[in-house]
Amino acid sequence: MAAVAAGHARPDELVAAVAEARAAVATAAPLVQCLTNSVVQTITANALLAVGASPAMVDNVHESGDFAALSSAVLVNVGTLDDARADAMALAAASAHERSRPWVLDPVAVGGLAFRTRVARELLASAPTVVRGNASEVMGLAGAGAGGRGVDSTAGSAEAVDAARALSLRTGGVVAVSGEVDVLVHGERSAQVSGGSVLLTRTTGAGCSLGALVAAYAAVAGDPLLAALAAHAHVAVAAERAAARSAGPGSFAIAWIDELDAVDAGALHDALSGGQR
Repeated sequence: MAAVAAGHARPDELVAAVAEARAAVATAAPLVQCLTNSVVQTITANALLAVGASPAMVDNVHESGDFAALSSAVLVNVGTLDDARADAMALAAASAHERSRPWVLDPVAVGGLAFRTRVARELLASAPTVVRGNASEVMGLAGAGAGGRGVDSTAGSAEAVDAARALSLRTGGVVAVSGEVDVLVHGERSAQVSGGSVLLTRTTGAGCSLGALVAAYAAVAGDPLLAALAAHAHVAVAAERAAARSAGPGSFAIAWIDELDAVDAGALHDALSGGQR
């Protein structure tokens, strides 16, 4: 069952703050610019719509910087990368940073391939609000590992804590490491989210969509660690509910989008409160 924890925060206060962030996303309907990979655009857009955010897949070099200035938050996902996309991402990240817009870097498969590793490390100069990836990706981005097997991690989230903390201190932002237990660090602060479903790992684009949801939450929550924590918790609770009524990964993918919509602030609060009993 999904549960959240953060340092010395009281469990009831933390759950209440997560629920408040969920309500804020639904009320504010943040506009999230997604420069993401071509495999996951549809599920990413649908996930954002399901939580009440507004997706915009503006990823060309002529518009990406200008649109970032208009957006509530920006996602940069390096999954299917080429020179033109790399240039557009750099412009969007720089524009977001200059205007204090939150932006999220998802370093897909970084560490194992030189081009994307270089591009992702250069993007760190624009100080991402949140870096979100699996353990191998985070370690590869931080220079503490050689990367995983494509998009699959070959390390556990606990193994990436030191690299995540070093990366957080370098960027000033949150680093969120996905795994059986999601580990999030922001300087010396830390948080964890447990629960979810293994079917998330068998659904194309679930992790990439999580990056977009982190951006949506970062647009409305003043604390980026709370934003990342709330997005991860929302995804975990929705996954548990979807898995309970799914026959396999195909039906799960549809049910998960439905449950992202159904898990409002009250449902999220109730699920997380139950996870702490």
